[in-house]
Amino acid sequence: MLKHRGFPGRLPGTDFQFVIRRPNPRGATPLVARKRHPDRRPEDRRADSAFMAALWAHFGAEPFQRGNLDAGRLSWLFGREVVPASDPFDPASYEALLRIDERRARQSFPEVFEEE
Repeated sequence: MLKHRGFPGRLPGTDFQFVIRRPNPRGATPLVARKRHPDRRPEDRRADSAFMAALWAHFGAEPFQRGNLDAGRLSWLFGREVVPASDPFDPASYEALLRIDERRARQSFPEVFEEE
């Protein structure tokens, strides 16, 4: 499992995790597209925004390996702002390649991109 050095481990001051420390011996947790409801708590929305900002700062528009990125946090963005970058795609692989769909990410998280 690739460890993304320099990537934030969590949202500061919270328990919202962005990376995992070690691989699961039974294999990677599969990525699934989770539906984001409009009535989500502000803390959850802030965590999504901070995670997207970290992804953009670390990888930009380039494809990246899933590695030690938290499956739960990725799943809130998967299928919309974060999409598979390879075909075939294995959602249960630490080596899976992903990329940011910049157009969707800019629509969903304008606060992340307004500083450019």
